[in-house]
Amino acid sequence: MLPDFQTFLSLVGKSHVVPVYKTVMADLETPVSAYLKVAEGRPYSFLLESVEGGENIGRYTYLGANPFLIARARGEQVEITRRGRTTRRRGNIFEIVRELARQFQPAGQEGLPPLSAGAVGYAGYELVRLIEPRVPPFAKDDLRVPDAVFLFFSTLLAFDHVRHVIWIIAHVRCDEWEGKPQQGYRQAVAEIARIEKRLARALARKKPGRARSVPAPRSNVGRERFCRVVEKAKEYILAGDIFQVVLSQRLDVSLPVEPFQVYRALRTVNPSPYMFYLKLDREIVLGSSPEMLVKVEGRR
Repeated sequence: MLPDFQTFLSLVGKSHVVPVYKTVMADLETPVSAYLKVAEGRPYSFLLESVEGGENIGRYTYLGANPFLIARARGEQVEITRRGRTTRRRGNIFEIVRELARQFQPAGQEGLPPLSAGAVGYAGYELVRLIEPRVPPFAKDDLRVPDAVFLFFSTLLAFDHVRHVIWIIAHVRCDEWEGKPQQGYRQAVAEIARIEKRLARALARKKPGRARSVPAPRSNVGRERFCRVVEKAKEYILAGDIFQVVLSQRLDVSLPVEPFQVYRALRTVNPSPYMFYLKLDREIVLGSSPEMLVKVEGRR
């Protein structure tokens, strides 16, 4: 268990959050099995995987469950839920998440995986207007889901595929244990032990269901309208107004299986550098992408 208590004490007061961590062997575990064990019965959880270039497994896989804070946004209306209490603010969700991240900035410790704390979530396309106000509202909000959701976790797991170990990281938030650092340290150690116990359990095997045909998907854009949009985009490109555009349509289909089964199938047929599964209570966001949008590491 690292750091030891004396080192932990030296870090308390220097930062808002102190990580306590342990590594366990992972040669008999997979990210999928670990996720199913850790996330079982939890309304909120995540799994982030990577297959670099579609061929080589990225070094780290991250997963977690049971966030201590949830930030949701619809436009500039932001809800922050912590310990079952929800407060409402008006503002830019990106600035609010940045402010929250500063409050929960962990003490730096060498050797930890690149992602050991922070927020995991999504931001929808409509939030572009928070960055570029001149973009007019266009999309119809017919799904009634938040424009953004970000989750902050006290504990998370990082698979190290090079060393074949799992980092179990539990964070002690100093403001909650002011004057009681030993209790905070003990709780982090106990939480790590609980996660170890979950990982040691055997998964219940489910019998594979019978193959069933998937209903035909329904598009939210008719073929003729979509073709007109394509031609209009070509005109903008020829006029020099834009050099690239990504046109899309939404396909709706009723699935006869659990969402995580869809993710498992997707990671099999389309292994990608960026694969994600976010369980957000009643909503699920899953997918795989061949490229990142943006990456910032340190000041680069």
